[in-house]
Amino acid sequence: MNIDLSGKIAIVSGSTAGIGLAIAKGLATAGAKVVVNGRTEAAVEKAVAGLAGAIATAGVEGFAGDLGSAAGCERLARAHPRCDVLVNNLGIYGLRDFFETPDDEWARYFEVNVMSGVRLARAYLPGMMERRWGRVIFISSESALNIPADMLPYGMTKTAMLAISRGLAKRAAGTGVTVNAVLPGPTLSEGVVELFKDEIAATGRPLEEVAAGFVIANRPSSIIRRPASVDEVANMVVYAASPQASATTGAALRVDGGVVDTIA
Repeated sequence: MNIDLSGKIAIVSGSTAGIGLAIAKGLATAGAKVVVNGRTEAAVEKAVAGLAGAIATAGVEGFAGDLGSAAGCERLARAHPRCDVLVNNLGIYGLRDFFETPDDEWARYFEVNVMSGVRLARAYLPGMMERRWGRVIFISSESALNIPADMLPYGMTKTAMLAISRGLAKRAAGTGVTVNAVLPGPTLSEGVVELFKDEIAATGRPLEEVAAGFVIANRPSSIIRRPASVDEVANMVVYAASPQASATTGAALRVDGGVVDTIA
């Protein structure tokens, strides 16, 4: 399958590292002009330079700004008024005890993980619908279905993404615009590597072995018995963004390695 996104403009929120950066790379490789986003100029410049160095034909621009705020989303929409492929990847996560999590922390998770996508979709969907082509992709998680008891605010936001993406797909019905959610499972991103560094140093075991052990112990329903790579997640996103995915909309596309134990 030859995916060609030449002439398309893609915006990927939270894309200076991890899954977001891999998505930006995948879209740029497919020919899209990609806007990379992070909170600091330094992080954005590093990501843009890395992509430009890795992909000779890449058209990459950067936008430094906090898209977890309404003001940041408004600045992005002014700076980059056209978008053909919107990937709402920005998100925060972490262990949180339900009884120790105050209201403002719940609100912070909702603002960053959910409202960033709501605001950007509100800014860019009308143009896509008018042009009769577009792709909106929310990066949810297997935690949207397999709610972690120790990460309830995170799980709540990822479930909300499924409701929003499904509803927006219906709102865009018949326009040539598709809206989908992609649900990664455990993924070997920089943040996960950081979690394992002490065990790797103490045991001398390779990262892949330590990470696979974590998945087996903590996600025993995993079928692949290991974390996915960021590129494996990005591959699904690039497909969902492609012209070939024109009949895929309103879907929850799982890249969870079989962690969610259901065939539905």
